Amino acid sequence: MFKEVLQEVVENTRGATAGLIMGYDGIALETYVAGDAPVSIETVGMEYSVVLTQIQQAAEMLEVGAAEEVALQAEHMTTVVRLLNSEYFMAVTLNPGGNSGKARYLLRTKGPALLELL
Repeated sequence: MFKEVLQEVVENTRGATAGLIMGYDGIALETYVAGDAPVSIETVGMEYSVVLTQIQQAAEMLEVGAAEEVALQAEHMTTVVRLLNSEYFMAVTLNPGGNSGKARYLLRTKGPALLELL
């Protein structure tokens, strides 16, 4: 089920190259890669998991509520991350010019179904 959801998000987002569901411990539950990704999606997830933990802590300290989404735009890749709960997140990587709005929408709408399975 996880791979099918990731595949749907990636294949229905223009410019998307890969997706993953990962724990904040850096262990991937599932990945999906379509085409040529500039870097390994698992490496992206592992590196960003540390940053996401810090973002969650900052949101708690500021008392602004739980963090829900993070987008990181770099010169050669955009990553959109949807925080599912206190243990897991899902992410999709896009080539420059990819449709990050569609990625955000699909991650937001597919997240609740994944939460039921976790």
